[in-house]
Amino acid sequence: MPFDSIIQPELLPVSATLRLRRYDASRAEDLQRALDWYGDEELVRLVDGPDAKPYTDVRGMYAYLDRKGEEYWIEELVDGEFVPIGDVTLCRDDLPIVIGPKEKWGRHIGRQVVQTLVERARALGLDHLGVEEIYDYNLRSQRMFESLGFQVVEKTEQGKRYRLELP
Repeated sequence: MPFDSIIQPELLPVSATLRLRRYDASRAEDLQRALDWYGDEELVRLVDGPDAKPYTDVRGMYAYLDRKGEEYWIEELVDGEFVPIGDVTLCRDDLPIVIGPKEKWGRHIGRQVVQTLVERARALGLDHLGVEEIYDYNLRSQRMFESLGFQVVEKTEQGKRYRLELP
């Protein structure tokens, strides 16, 4: 369990049209949707680095993230139904987030999701949140995390490591 003796909620509301739903490996339709995102070369480069290749299977990645922290689908209300548009994992020292469909980029969805998870982390009693690495060319993600108070704590070989103190 990622956080000892803490039960991960099934749903976390973000806004009237956004929510986080606990990851469930048995939902093949969600995994197929995610494979479409992670099959995109530009998205994978932003997330996994300049030499990353598109995924042909996402199950291993999600299993790893689910063991590491609280793994959620980011869902948006579309035509009366919530559908996955990304994923995020709440960990103490990393906060990987992906908004999959490019038409959803730049709409501040990530900012709203991270704000929600900052509040979740506070409720869990965490003293900080970290972001393992954001690549130098991923300026949109850097700006988003910095706008939420995350500070650069270290320069990495290809980017920056961030941390947010949680009073």
